[in-house]
Amino acid sequence: MIGDEPIRIRQLQALNILAESGTMSLTAKAMNISQPAVSRLLSDLSKELGYPLFSRSGRRLTLTREAQYLLPEIQRIFGAMGQIRNLRQNIQDGTSGHLKIACLPGFSTSHLPGVVADFLAARPKTTLTIEPDRPERILDWVIGEQYDCGITDGFRSHHALDSKTIPIRCVCIFPEGHPLEAKSIIHPEDLAGERIAHDRFGSEFYLRLRDILDAEGIAMDNFIETRQFTCACELVSKGVCVSVVSELDAQEYIGKGVSFRPFSANITHQLSLVWPRHTPTSILTLEFLGLFEKSLEPYALTGT
Repeated sequence: MIGDEPIRIRQLQALNILAESGTMSLTAKAMNISQPAVSRLLSDLSKELGYPLFSRSGRRLTLTREAQYLLPEIQRIFGAMGQIRNLRQNIQDGTSGHLKIACLPGFSTSHLPGVVADFLAARPKTTLTIEPDRPERILDWVIGEQYDCGITDGFRSHHALDSKTIPIRCVCIFPEGHPLEAKSIIHPEDLAGERIAHDRFGSEFYLRLRDILDAEGIAMDNFIETRQFTCACELVSKGVCVSVVSELDAQEYIGKGVSFRPFSANITHQLSLVWPRHTPTSILTLEFLGLFEKSLEPYALTGT
């Protein structure tokens, strides 16, 4: 602001166009206003600045030295405004911005990279942060709005979060060439005597699998406890054990020494997408969540 009145963008626009056109008539045409309106804009700007902006030579107008000094700054202002408009449009279109995703460690090296590759292919100006950690930390980060969304499991509810839980089918995995490969479906009793890698003690998934085996009179073989399905898959690929895991993870190990079959018992991996409830969710976040959910459709238990 100079003087008592603020300099308006419309005044600067008039001077910028006048510098190119050289006449009031062409400036008025470019701005789609009358010549007297252009004259008022430039007169008011001249008063605010405290010096004349142009001199006349016939019908042509020539900028004063003072106005010429001002012109590069005006052009920088309009250049910056153009960049802001483009950025706003990119954000609205979901093609630009920065997205921060917290996820379970197994996802950061298995299913998630493929989804991210598809997501970025249509959004080359988007940047991402991917942070893997345990479920408790994921919730803390998203609740604290340090991350835009999280991919976790064992989630129930929280007043500060919106969520979508997708039940993922589970399968029994075993080393290639294992006797279980002869079966089309694995039943709980088929695991009798097998060395099992299972989810961490106390987790909902572990307790559900233990109860299923107990109901058939099969003691859970506590051979290896691991927090991540990907670790169980790695162990099975080495011929160490068998396991029951999400089909989503098992698919990643096709051709890597792991075979799997459907598991007959009613057990699913409850995968949850979470995001902050009390702040507006960006279009970029919503589009990523939608794409990730769609990527789970081949593995999701239908009819739930």
